[in-house]
Order: sequence, then C-alpha cells, then structure tokens
Amino acid sequence: MSRSRLSHAIESGVIALPETGRIALFNPRADSDLSALPGDRCHVIQRHYPDHAALQAQGFDCAVAPSGPYAAAIVTLPRARAEADALIAEAEAAVGNGTVVIDGAKTDGVEAVLKAVRARAPLTANLSKAHGKCFAFEAGGHFTDWRNAAPAPNRDGFLTLPGTFSADGIDPASALLADHLPDDLKGRVADLGAGWGYLSRRLLDRPGITTLDLVEADHAALECARANLDDPRARFHWADARDWQPEARLDVVVTNPPFHTGRAADPSLGRAFLDAAARMLAPTGRLFVVANRQLPYEDTLAARFSRVEQIAADNRFKVLFAQRPARKPR
Repeated sequence: MSRSRLSHAIESGVIALPETGRIALFNPRADSDLSALPGDRCHVIQRHYPDHAALQAQGFDCAVAPSGPYAAAIVTLPRARAEADALIAEAEAAVGNGTVVIDGAKTDGVEAVLKAVRARAPLTANLSKAHGKCFAFEAGGHFTDWRNAAPAPNRDGFLTLPGTFSADGIDPASALLADHLPDDLKGRVADLGAGWGYLSRRLLDRPGITTLDLVEADHAALECARANLDDPRARFHWADARDWQPEARLDVVVTNPPFHTGRAADPSLGRAFLDAAARMLAPTGRLFVVANRQLPYEDTLAARFSRVEQIAADNRFKVLFAQRPARKPR
C-alpha cells in the first residue's frame, strides 16, 4: 500500500492531531492507509458493510454512528456532494471544539468542498498531494445546516437520504425489472442490493410471497427501506450480498447489481452477485436480473444455470432470467 495523503499530512506535521482523546474516522475505506493514526484511539464510523467488516477485521473499533466525545474527527470524502456535506456537519458536531480533518481526491469533488468549507471556517492546515487535498479546521458550529434531516420523500414519494443510490427517484433499470417480473412469484424471495426498497415494494404486491429478504450494504439505504415497507414479510439484512446466506434455499432472487467500485467500472462485482444468487437458490429457483446492455452477464449465468434468456430490454438496459442453478459452475 502506497503512503496516503493523510499519512503524509500527519507525519510531516501539516496536520496536528491531539495527543489524547478518541479520534472519529468518518467513511474510511477498507484499503485506506491509516498507519499514521493511533489505532487504539480511533473509532471508525462506516456505514458501507464491506468496508465496515474489513476495517473491523483489521482491529478497528467500528460503528455506524458516532458516540463521542471525540478530540478530533477525520472525514474521507464520499462521491456524492450532499453526503459529503452531511458527513462534515456530523463530524463537526461530534468533536465539540476539536479539529476536523477532510481528506479527498479531486475526482471526489474535494476542490469544491474546500472552497465551501473555507467560506465558512478558517483553515488551520491545507495540503495538496496525489491529485487531492487534505485540510483541517476547528469546529465551532459552522456547518449545522449541512446535517442530514430525517429521510424525506423523493419525487416518486419514497423516503430516501442524500448519498443513497438513486435518491432522487426510481432508478430506470429497477423500474424496467419490476415491470417485467411475473405475477406468479411465490415462496421465499430475496432482493440483493435492495437499496431503499423500490423493487421490494413492487414484489410485496404478490400475495404468494411468504418472506422477502432485503440484503443491502448501505446502512442508510436499508434504514430508508425499513421506512418505505410496512409488511411483516419483509426482513432486513445489513450485509454484503456476495457473502450473505439465507436461512433456507430461496425460490426467487431479484437483483439490480452494482457494477462500479468507486468511480471505476467493475463488472466482476455484478458477476459476484449472480454467483451468490446461484448458491442461494433452490434447485428449481428463479433469478431475475437487470443490467446495462453492454455488460456480458449471459456467460456468467450460462455457467451457473441450466436455463438463461433475455425477457426484456430497452435502449439502455436488459432484463435476464435464469433458472435451475448448478451448484458448481459448468
């Protein structure tokens, strides 16, 4: 692992952290270089399950919400600006009058964030390195209006929070998938990568479904799904869909799998969802998946299922159906 901008800022003395007291780390990634930090004083606040689990395995004390007091806070910027603003406000509120450090890449919008922060609070440090910036300010109620409120209705009436996938409205790929699901779905069903619950809401219109497991890595999105679904058949799992195991084999899996890691396209992520679905399904189980038209998921499905076909498409997305999973890839 190469030396990070944050580690360089701390070790060079540009960023001065307090010698005592807990340090809140908001949104660090699993592969973050945190070697310059006093690990025994760090409290990680990470709401993305794979990163949370990986950092916990590295020995960090991890949670999904702050529990101060903290002497300082470090925010690793996410991609979404509204989510970044909310994290900065949350960090400032958690440290009282302590130091808040912001670390981010240019591709994550750090230049715009720096400009907005500097307009409200004097900077105590500012380092440019490795196509990004690391800067700091002293907390003092500068950003209270940036804090997230409760989930609010989007344009389609679903409760969402900034930073969740497709927070502004129904994702068109999910809508295409929902519109082409058969009416006869029944039994044990799972929605892998359930987000804030749109596909699950559509699934629960089918009385033959006995249980519906929503599996989602984004803790905020899953909490929104809880608010959007009032049905005793729905069960909520904060987990990595690639590793999650149902209590019994499933009759149906639906998924709109992610295919990006950060900003980079990563089709292997979607393929891992399809492999996981094959492991979860009963011998006659059915899988329904939506994907961008150019993604080559048919080969993955053909290696894992006896029957594969495309059942719908538009100019951007395709809906694929697979049935009868093989326990081992062919």
